[in-house]
Amino acid sequence: MGKTFDGIDDTLAGWITAQHMFFVGTAPLAAEGHVNISPRGLDSLSILDPHSVAWLDLTGSGAETIAHVRENGRICLMFCSFDARPRIVRLHGTGRLALPGDPLFELVQAEHPDHLGARAVVVVDLDRISDSCGWGVPQMDFVADRDIMRPWAEKKGPDGLERYQAQKNARSIDGLPALVPDGG
Repeated sequence: MGKTFDGIDDTLAGWITAQHMFFVGTAPLAAEGHVNISPRGLDSLSILDPHSVAWLDLTGSGAETIAHVRENGRICLMFCSFDARPRIVRLHGTGRLALPGDPLFELVQAEHPDHLGARAVVVVDLDRISDSCGWGVPQMDFVADRDIMRPWAEKKGPDGLERYQAQKNARSIDGLPALVPDGG
C-alpha cells in the first residue's frame, strides 16, 4: 500500500514535473458510456498550489476529457516513473475548464508559451494524492518529445484550428457536449 499526501509539496512537485508524460482518466455518468484514458505530455502541466493542478489541453482528434469534465468533473491523473526509481503517483479530484479569455487559461498558457492550438485548460481540484510502488512499470529511456503538434497547428492557422475543433471536438464519442459552438 502506498502513501497518501496532504498536498503537493516541493519534493513531490519536483518529481511530478520531472515526468515526461502523464495519463488522464475520466468517464461519463452513463454506465454504457466509454471510459477514457488519455496520455498527456509536451510540458503542458502546471502545479497551481498544493491542492490543484492544470494543464494546457491542446487540440486533438477527440475531446473526451473535456466532455466528461463538463458532465461530471470526475478525474484522475496518473504519473509513472519510467526511470530507475519505480513510482506511480495518482491525483484524484474534480475537474473544471478554463477556456480562452479566462484569466486562468491565460496564466497556464503563459507558463507553456511554446504550444499552439490550446482549446482549454483543464483544472483539477485535488481531493486525494497518493503514490504506489510502480514495480510492474518497465524502465525505459526518454528519447525526445515529438515535434508534430506545433507544425500541425501552425499549418492549420487560427481559422483552421477553429474549424477542426468545431468538426472533431464538439462532442464526445458518446455524444456528450465538449467544445460546442454555444460557448461550451
